[in-house]
Amino acid sequence: INGSEIYYTGAQGNYLIEGNLIDLRAKRNLTEERVTKLTAIQFDNLPLKDAFTIVRGNGKRRMAVFEDPNCGYCKRFERDLQKIDNVTVYMFLYPILGADSTEKSKAIWCAKDQAKAWMDWMVRDQAAPAAAASCDTSALTRNVELGRNHKITGTPTLVFVDGNRVPGAIDAKQVEKL
Repeated sequence: INGSEIYYTGAQGNYLIEGNLIDLRAKRNLTEERVTKLTAIQFDNLPLKDAFTIVRGNGKRRMAVFEDPNCGYCKRFERDLQKIDNVTVYMFLYPILGADSTEKSKAIWCAKDQAKAWMDWMVRDQAAPAAAASCDTSALTRNVELGRNHKITGTPTLVFVDGNRVPGAIDAKQVEKL
């Protein structure tokens, strides 16, 4: 239901079970595995033109991140992400936490060096100058629509090349593992 909610019923439809179905012998959460498949995002279908890139090292590993500039968890995640090398991060500004998020996102999107403006704000607490009125910020609207279509309800949300998505801030070790 709704693309990611799993319910179980008997053949007659007399009973409805809500919750996780666990295979005890294999020690696998079958519901979690199914939800992961249902919510996967095809990396190659992401509109990368609506993101800016941050490249560290050779940039050979790739991931996409949806973040709001007012998200405290995102700031913690960004500081920890500094430990990851040889990665290209496609940063989708995802201003969903309020009007101020939109203004900050516009300032970052319209900055001469978007990656620097993002890092200045998220890691060094230095705000970007206000966006020029002539700057096209329609990518931000498209990002919010994209996120809603993929049921991204919180930030940060990470998307890996294999389609797996991780909602919430994880540490550098978990990012490396994925």
